[in-house]
Amino acid sequence: MKIRVVSSRDEIFTLNPNERVVHLAFRPSNKDVFGLVETCPKVEVIQLPQSYRRTISKSIEMFLEMQRVQLLEGDVWGHRKDLNEYYEVPSSVIEKIKEMKSEGKSTEDIKKEVSRRNKTNPEMIGYILMREISD
Repeated sequence: MKIRVVSSRDEIFTLNPNERVVHLAFRPSNKDVFGLVETCPKVEVIQLPQSYRRTISKSIEMFLEMQRVQLLEGDVWGHRKDLNEYYEVPSSVIEKIKEMKSEGKSTEDIKKEVSRRNKTNPEMIGYILMREISD
């Protein structure tokens, strides 16, 4: 699974309209979030670092909820934007999720274990579980 990393507000309007998961590596304004949803109508997840997530207004949270866009907290550890504009969730993470699901582990156990091992936010693990590995 790929996460499109956006490091400045100028990039928002150059995004592919088919982007589904976007990580904003800057503190977005309400206008930036509206612009992102307008530019990428298929967006399902917007991920923000923890410190930026806390500054999002309630009105934007409600807007995203109405648009059925999940607002997640998290980072893209070790990603270098100068080398690639996408962060690729390691296949080992997806394989571990599949393995644990086939063993009958609960969603909460999977989220807790995989996020602890891989420095991936539990909410993103939940999204991957729902989106990529649904039966």
